[in-house]
Amino acid sequence: MLIHEGRIKAAFEAGVFVLKLCGDVRLTLCATLDRQAQQLAETPGLASLIIDLRDATNVDSTALGFLAKVAMAVEGRLPERPTIVADSPDIRQMLDVMGFARFFTLVEAPITEVCELCDLPEIPCDVEETRQRILEAHRILMRMNEHNREEFQPLVEMLEGQEAAPHQQ
Repeated sequence: MLIHEGRIKAAFEAGVFVLKLCGDVRLTLCATLDRQAQQLAETPGLASLIIDLRDATNVDSTALGFLAKVAMAVEGRLPERPTIVADSPDIRQMLDVMGFARFFTLVEAPITEVCELCDLPEIPCDVEETRQRILEAHRILMRMNEHNREEFQPLVEMLEGQEAAPHQQ
């Protein structure tokens, strides 16, 4: 199976913001997702948020953590919960296990298609920034449910240990 490098596309039209994840979405795109979460929290006129995962072949846990951060950034600002569109059974199962139904409405097909999506530029970040973002993403996931807390506690503890001793390798 051919794995396509991850990309993120976006569009904002008539109060609807669409974030489309394509290909293999990994921690290298978490700075881009983090910026989107911050921008969405301040976007005037935002009425609904749709995250489209139909073209995603994989979404790693760090990227999932930042998707949760996006939902938290707009919590209380929208009349309805953000929507995730996912038609892959594997991705839907992962979202269910991770507790995404608590923060998102999960659907298999969008109500309407958005016309023009633009590629978002990948925001580069150094090793320390990436480590901090991985840590933040997994702390967010751990707050979502007990399964995630148990699943990601060892990783978070390891990353926190690196924080305490950054020059020991």
